[in-house]
Amino acid sequence: MSDATFKDGREAPLNLGAEDGDDLKIISTLVQDAVFPITEMSWRPGTRRFALLLNRFRWEDRTAAEQRGRGYERVQSLLVIDSVLGVASQGIDRSDTDTVLSLLSVTFEPETDGAGQILLTLAGDGAIRLTVEALDVTLKDVTRPYLAPSRQAPHHSD
Repeated sequence: MSDATFKDGREAPLNLGAEDGDDLKIISTLVQDAVFPITEMSWRPGTRRFALLLNRFRWEDRTAAEQRGRGYERVQSLLVIDSVLGVASQGIDRSDTDTVLSLLSVTFEPETDGAGQILLTLAGDGAIRLTVEALDVTLKDVTRPYLAPSRQAPHHSD
């Protein structure tokens, strides 16, 4: 009997949580360049929950796709932020239900006793600021991966 190797592993849907700034940096990297219709953004004050249904580029699969000569993939994922006390946005016309937004980063600005501000930075100078009692973020893939419609990996000029 031999030890398992990395190649014996299997790909599985992501299901990650963030309770500190370092954890959130990982989630931010994984959701960079995710796109979502403005209609897939939900704020439920009664449960203090803010959620986005994202079409996330699978950054964790990019190298494997290139090595195997297959297309890049996206997957639908839920980004859920709990313990939200308030939500504000700028540069977003929430009345235009045809708008598709692109998420660039998710950052945390701590205040006292674990509270703070989570900033969702969007392409085109848009932003969503969430006032939170505590950092409590989850990212969960909810569909099977699918071929990225553009067939390209997102890229940013320097």
